[in-house]
Amino acid sequence: MNPRFARIGQTADSIPHVNQELAMADLAFVVTTIAVFALVALIARGVTKL
Repeated sequence: MNPRFARIGQTADSIPHVNQELAMADLAFVVTTIAVFALVALIARGVTKL
């Protein structure tokens, strides 16, 4: 990468780190969404048994 075109504070080593952080954030979002839907399903199952 040509240093003249690099953004301020951005190096070639920081780009994979940012990509990894975004991947972890996406994974956390998916896991949280699945957990919320599982909780709603359990609550719904409990309500139907009443």
